[in-house]
Amino acid sequence: MNEEVAVLREKSLDRWLDEREVSYLTRLSLSTLRAHRFYRKGIPYSKVGRSVRYSWADVVSFMESRRVALENA
Repeated sequence: MNEEVAVLREKSLDRWLDEREVSYLTRLSLSTLRAHRFYRKGIPYSKVGRSVRYSWADVVSFMESRRVALENA
C-alpha cells in the first residue's frame, strides 16, 4: 500500500456513510444491505431514528475480510 492510500485511509476512518454510498463502494444492492441488516449479518451499522449509517472503517474491514488471496503458481 503506497503512502497516499495510507494517508487517505487514515483520514477517512472516522467518516460515516449512508447505505447508498456503501452500496456503491461494495457493489452490493440496497436490498442486499437491507436484508443483511434484517438478518443481522454483513457490515455493522448504526441507527439514529430511521437513519442508517456505516462506519468507513467497518466497510473497509468487511471488504478486506472477504479478500481472496491467490497462490503463486
